[in-house]
Amino acid sequence: MNKPIVNNTMEPELLPLQTGAGGTPFGELLSRNRWVQVLEIAAVFLPPLLLVIAFHVIGGDSPLLFMGGLWGANILMIGLVWLGIRLRGDSWSSIGLSLVPVSIPGLGWSVLKSIPVFAFAAGAFIFASILMANIVGIPEGIDRNNLGFLQGNLPLLLVSLAGVYIVSSFGEEVVYRGFLITRLEKIFAGRGKLTLIAALTVSSLVFGFAHYAWGAMGIAQTSFMGAALGISFIFLKRRLWPLILCHGYMDTALLVQLYLAP
Repeated sequence: MNKPIVNNTMEPELLPLQTGAGGTPFGELLSRNRWVQVLEIAAVFLPPLLLVIAFHVIGGDSPLLFMGGLWGANILMIGLVWLGIRLRGDSWSSIGLSLVPVSIPGLGWSVLKSIPVFAFAAGAFIFASILMANIVGIPEGIDRNNLGFLQGNLPLLLVSLAGVYIVSSFGEEVVYRGFLITRLEKIFAGRGKLTLIAALTVSSLVFGFAHYAWGAMGIAQTSFMGAALGISFIFLKRRLWPLILCHGYMDTALLVQLYLAP
């Protein structure tokens, strides 16, 4: 069985995409048939979308149920991604996630690499904000309809931070960068340089529209942010940990801003 070459840090050197020898017959089909790969992507995203809709219908305008639906959807997506990996006989490292024991040097390198990634992603987010402000105007303020309960509530802030680190910072990078870019490259394979460009573009747009509740401004901001994170994923030789840390910084900044909002 061909396995990724792994060092003793958080960050493995990843070989080209491949399917492990322990995969199932359906896993082989997932690895070779583009239409089945399209169905896999649909299977990862559609059930969580239905879950979010169900929570919205049941909970109405309840912000806690809204957040619960989003967290549940992200956890479900992670589980479905894991299922596809298992069917192929692969490991998490096939999509850029190293789960080897953490070493101090490995953690240090991941933190250092996350800093320029954060600057790049934050810059893309700000650029999109300026661009959209010139197109649709400047929003009157932060939409707190779904997260207003965080204002001045320290216990809920801490619980929310713990939740988003697991289901957003970690989960979204696994799903939208590691899984989606990797799978889209397989689907678009054979188109030269356009393969990677198409994979990055589609994954960024999907990530943006996943934040539709933020409105047009939010979709643009997260699409540009997703593009920056996707480019960083490729530039860092498909290592997810620096992106996960970067995403955590941005989520922390957003939630603390809502907590401190007057």
